[in-house]
Amino acid sequence: MTIPALRFDRAHDDAGRLDPAFGAALCDALHEVGFLRLTGFGAAPGQVAELFAAATAFFDLPLDRRLALDNRESPHFRGYTRLGHEITAGRPDAREQIDFGPEQPPRPRAEWDQEYRLLEGPNRWPDDTVPQLRARAHAWAELMSTVAGTLTRALAAGLGLPADHFDPIFAGEPHWFGKVIRYVGPAHGEEPAPDAQGVGPHADWGFLTLLLQDPHGPVAGLQARPPGSGWVDVPPAEDSLVVNVGEMLEVATDGYLVATPHRVLACGPGATRQSVGFFWSPRLDARLDPVPLPAELAARAPGVHETAQNALLPTFGDNALKGWVRSHPEVAVRHHPHLAGAARDPGTAESVQ
Repeated sequence: MTIPALRFDRAHDDAGRLDPAFGAALCDALHEVGFLRLTGFGAAPGQVAELFAAATAFFDLPLDRRLALDNRESPHFRGYTRLGHEITAGRPDAREQIDFGPEQPPRPRAEWDQEYRLLEGPNRWPDDTVPQLRARAHAWAELMSTVAGTLTRALAAGLGLPADHFDPIFAGEPHWFGKVIRYVGPAHGEEPAPDAQGVGPHADWGFLTLLLQDPHGPVAGLQARPPGSGWVDVPPAEDSLVVNVGEMLEVATDGYLVATPHRVLACGPGATRQSVGFFWSPRLDARLDPVPLPAELAARAPGVHETAQNALLPTFGDNALKGWVRSHPEVAVRHHPHLAGAARDPGTAESVQ
């Protein structure tokens, strides 16, 4: 099985209207495979190279300088996660990263209407060592928000809904988040452990994921497992994004659009590989109930794929908080001990790439 490819610059017709053919192809790809490759998405000349250069500059800092942004110091799960300290499918991942989201002041606990408000807060950036990373990461997030917004409207139209059907859940402050990631192999001369993983098998818990892979990294890395298939390689490609469905969109379409499981293979000895993930998600308080699908699509919607260990929660903030607690148990135990029971259950760990 191959990953379908679409050109984003064909999402609109000559009059600037959404092209129905693009929306139909987008829905078909995300129904059949749950993954696609997107080209022509409008990055400025040099933007991708400059973003990766800033990421490399950060990851090449001595560990103590990176740990100045230690996410364990952030009750909002923001900042730097050192190698082996994010958990997926119950095991540590061979990656390090910076997690970031919309720049927000922390909301005092007395003002919380729901527990997931603890996810609102400031980012942690290396402004004293790699000051360009903040601006380049936020410029990337702004571009990805524009692309993801168009994809969201094209998906709605392709599902037989008004193009603006999902607009209300993203109005105001959508709770997107980003990851600047480096996967790290063992030292030269050492073999990876038999159970080593870049990221373990998981499904993303947002709405849509837009992943930028370093086109100059190792070919082996990201793999997807589409419905009825084994693991399929999704290698890096120049000037392209990988787009996949998150759990919230699977919930909204009763499984017609599938949050396909995926994983990242561990790097070989002495190798590293970078990527930048952008996870397009609605407001924390947004609830995604199943949409009214046309009869022919509803007949092909198998329902959501959930287990006793990973219930898919219709309110995005609840689903997001579940994911953060499980993938960063140290943060949960340190700052939110009342959530520590879920954080300590490795058998239910989920993560995002």
